[in-house]
Amino acid sequence: MDYGQRHGAELEAAKRVARRLGAVEHRIIRIDLAQFGGSALTDRSIAVPDQGVKGGIPVTYVPARNTILLSLALGWAEVLGAQHIFVGANAVDYSGYPDCRPEYFRAFEAMANLATKAAVEGRRVHICAPLIDLPKREIVRRALELGVDPAETVTCYQPDAEGRACGVCDACRIRKAGFADAGIKDSTRYAV
Repeated sequence: MDYGQRHGAELEAAKRVARRLGAVEHRIIRIDLAQFGGSALTDRSIAVPDQGVKGGIPVTYVPARNTILLSLALGWAEVLGAQHIFVGANAVDYSGYPDCRPEYFRAFEAMANLATKAAVEGRRVHICAPLIDLPKREIVRRALELGVDPAETVTCYQPDAEGRACGVCDACRIRKAGFADAGIKDSTRYAV
């Protein structure tokens, strides 16, 4: 999803990973949440914090992002006849976003099964968040077991023009800790 985020390098990474893993189809849907602002990820006038989370919901929270993105995925899933929507959210080692919690995904799934023709006709949709309860060290291990090179992925909130991670934002700090906790050399490309 291209939602107007400042870290568009993740879009190129998603294309590469989808291609390498043989995805049947990969689309990038564009919706400009930067029009609303309210987040360091979509409003360039708000600095991306590099000193760690100080408590509360950080300025990198994008208002209603997962609700909007899941709604778009729900629409496409219904057209395709798909009954499973996968999301890579994590509620263990994360920045405290309210739309990355298991109860949020359960509530969205319940809403989806009230709101779609497919569900009313008996084809219920399931929101699958296989990483939701995994600490980052386990996500790193799982990626490697599945043949995904973490260096091909982007989690940084402010990568440079070449897609290299900044190394100091919360996403980078959490990622670095995941590799360290797993005892695995960090393959991420860092700018510094």
